Parts: sequence; C-alpha cells; structure tokens
Amino acid sequence: MNILNTIISPDFLYMWIRVATPILLAALGATVCSKAGVVNLGLEGIMLISALFGVLASAFGGNIFWGILGGVGAALIVSLIFAYFHLVLKANNTLCGTAINTAASGLTIFVLQLVTGEKGNSSSLKSFSFNEIEIPVIKDIPVLGDILSGHNTLTYVALISVVLVFLLLYKTPLGLRMRAVGENPHAASSVGQNVTKIRFIAILICGVLTGLGGMYLSMGYMDMFVRDMVAGRGFIALAACSMGQATPVGALLASLVFAFFDGLSNVLQVLQIPSQFVQMLPYLATIAGLTIFSIQQSAKTKKMTKLSE
Repeated sequence: MNILNTIISPDFLYMWIRVATPILLAALGATVCSKAGVVNLGLEGIMLISALFGVLASAFGGNIFWGILGGVGAALIVSLIFAYFHLVLKANNTLCGTAINTAASGLTIFVLQLVTGEKGNSSSLKSFSFNEIEIPVIKDIPVLGDILSGHNTLTYVALISVVLVFLLLYKTPLGLRMRAVGENPHAASSVGQNVTKIRFIAILICGVLTGLGGMYLSMGYMDMFVRDMVAGRGFIALAACSMGQATPVGALLASLVFAFFDGLSNVLQVLQIPSQFVQMLPYLATIAGLTIFSIQQSAKTKKMTKLSE
C-alpha cells in the first residue's frame, strides 16, 4: 500500500514527467529519422556531446543563450558527420552510430579535463541552467498544479515538440516527402525526390531534438555536466521510438513507460526493497523495448526486400 500511495502522489507524478523529458526529446528525433528511413544509433553520443558543450558555452558565454547555441551547434555538427558518412560515403549506420557513441564518451572526458582540469564533472564552472516555469492558473489548482506546473523550460518544449513533430510529419510537404522516402526510397527517387537531401534534413532535425535532450540533463535535470551522464537514455529513446511505432504520440507514451520504471526504481530504493531488484527494473524495461525494436526492424526489412523484388 505504501508503494501505491507513493506512486499516485503528486511528487512521484511530477518526477515521472521530469524523468521522461530527455527520453521523449531523443525519441521524437529518432521518430523523424525513422520516418525518413534512417535508424540513427548515434543518439547517445549526440546527447552526451550536447550536454557538455551546452554547459561549456553557457559558462564561457555568460548566459543561457550561448549555452543553447553551443549545445545545439554541437549536436548539428555531430549529426552532419553521421549523415555524411552514412548517406554520402554509404557507411553502415550501425557502425557510424557506434563510432559516434564511442568517440563521444572519450571526447567529452578529454575536453572536460582540458577545460576544467577534472575528469568527473564540471562543478568548478559557473554554468547556466534553463528556468522552471510556473503556469498561470494551473499552478493554483490543488494537486494538478503540483504535477503540471513548475517544470523546466525544456520539459514544456518536449511536450510542445510532440505536436510540432506530428504537424511536420503529417501536415507539411516536407513530412510527406520524408514518409515517402522512408517507405520506398526508389519510388520517391523515380518521381524526382532527392532522397539524400531529405534524409540529411531528417538527421539534422533529429540532432536538434536529441541535443536538447542532452542539454536538459546538464542544464535542467542537473546544473552541471557529469561524466557519461546520459547513461543509456539514447538507446532507450530508440526503443521508445520503436515501441511507439515511430509516431510522435507513440513516442510520448513509450517514453512515459520507460520513465515510469526509472522513477519506480528510485521509489523502491527509498522503501528498502532489495537493491538488486531495484537496479534491474529500468534495464529490464529497456531490454524488452529493444527486443520489440529488433523484431519490428526485422519485419520492416523483410517488407522492404519483398517490395524491391
């Protein structure tokens, strides 16, 4: 009963939304890529690099504006590298994504030590964080105000992005082209669509959204960069995208599922449940999600093979 009371409490529901934010932003980015027929396995690395460069840019620039430019700019550069190797040089996307993730882990530690002299975190830097926003009227409503108001700016950006990505994919000519390229690139190319260009755009949009997710971790969820702080959220976002059938609303719901288990593990630790059981919960959810992702990708590949024959 104590667990149930804790789960339905406003504090837990507030934390649930908070924990879901970085996963949702990256999952929306993965959704855009997926619709264009690209599986971007470099989300983890993009989030990590954006988290660091957002902090560094805000610290040396003196305000949050420079932090946004630094974080988003870094995400775009990494996304361009991924797109160039995968789309232009025709390198395997799995190898490209793995290379970015591996390089990001080492690069962030190197840059952090170079700038601050420390390998663990950026606590010695005076960086800036995104503000928390109190929503008028809603903040005064009992219970509901405690759950929905007072979140970080990027949390509301993530929720608004669900609508924006939906409109992009289903209500704009660019979204139609992305979906056409994702469904059958050969058919799209035969009617004059530039498949490479459209996929480039999709990867860059993915980079911006994923970068915001990384920046949230170091400039919202926490107020500093910590070594390897993304902790697998990029891969969880891929699983959320797949579980949500590569749709914005589906990505939102799947992100909430993963965030629930993450938040639940924190609650169970407080309630003195055996630590081994607590620690495995988020990873069990991730494994289940990645399994579903793998099955769906296999089915999609078989479908594309049949269409091309």
